[in-house]
Amino acid sequence: MSKQVIVITGASSGFGALTARALATAGHTVYAGIRETKGRNAAQVEAAAAFARENGVDLRTVELDVAADASVEAGIAAVIAEQGCIDTIIHNAGHMSFGPAEAFTPEQFAELYDINVLSTQRVNRAVLPYMRKEGKGLVVWVSSSSTRGGTPPYLSPYFAAKAAMDSLAVSYASELTRWGIETAIIVPGAFTKGTNHFAHSGSPADKARAAEYDNGPYAGVPDRALKGLASLEPADADAASVAVAIVDVVDMPFGWRPFRTHIDPSEDGADIVNGVADRVRAELFRRIGLEDLLKPHAKA
Repeated sequence: MSKQVIVITGASSGFGALTARALATAGHTVYAGIRETKGRNAAQVEAAAAFARENGVDLRTVELDVAADASVEAGIAAVIAEQGCIDTIIHNAGHMSFGPAEAFTPEQFAELYDINVLSTQRVNRAVLPYMRKEGKGLVVWVSSSSTRGGTPPYLSPYFAAKAAMDSLAVSYASELTRWGIETAIIVPGAFTKGTNHFAHSGSPADKARAAEYDNGPYAGVPDRALKGLASLEPADADAASVAVAIVDVVDMPFGWRPFRTHIDPSEDGADIVNGVADRVRAELFRRIGLEDLLKPHAKA
């Protein structure tokens, strides 16, 4: 394993914070991207610094608001100024909303897309020129089993945004291989414990429309959906397993990393559907004479 300079977005809590600490413990130089580092997330910045001191690892934080072009550009430039390169970027930032689809305004859908999808485009445009110049790199996308597995009701804005992000990851993958840049898509299942994903989820702005569902034929559905998801999750399911999987993928040799890695204790079927979709994609590339785009090319 060679030491890498890694930037991970959305690293103030949840999968992001767990992964940043696990990667630093594995010996990498890790920049945990956090927004409002001098404001509401100052405590998380100090927690990361304390972890680094107590464990003797190279875990740092960088101001990175993935919803703002200027913040992303400044944050990535700061890392490059300190390290001279970025070997791995991990797209982890995201946000969830819960409620009937009709009750969310178009503006709320747009906001979810901005955080979960457009954020990756901002970061890629800031990072990829450096990776392409070096002729090497790794882009890790934290997707979701909801993009292809079972999709319970009342999570439509999040599911739609994650599906868009996953599709973008697949498209980017074949456009980066000839630059020597590898893609790895991580697919977590529904972890209802160990993160703030569900606890901090947004709600519909149109309360009156939501009430029509809650007081009508869909009364009780939200509670049943959440309890049902929790009941499928094994008692020993651990959100930290996602961080472990990411470390394992990052530490693999160039060219040997799996295109997708599923971590889904509830087994909602995403691995089966993704397996078919990815095989169809590979076969199409072979049929159109672009099979070489399926694997990253080592720099000559």
